[in-house]
Amino acid sequence: MRIDKVKFVSELVRQDMTLMELSEKSGVTRGTLSNIKCGKSCREDIGLKIAKALNVKVDDLM
Repeated sequence: MRIDKVKFVSELVRQDMTLMELSEKSGVTRGTLSNIKCGKSCREDIGLKIAKALNVKVDDLM
């Protein structure tokens, strides 16, 4: 699954959240989040964890 890096970063900024805070909240490593921020794809379960932690739909991040 590919999360849109612009939407991902925009949501982080909107919620005033750092990658470390998202990592703690979602259970996804900061390294994986950093890779997603750079445009790399991730597994579907990782995308779901991120969306849940950000309180958005997965489709909002794609």
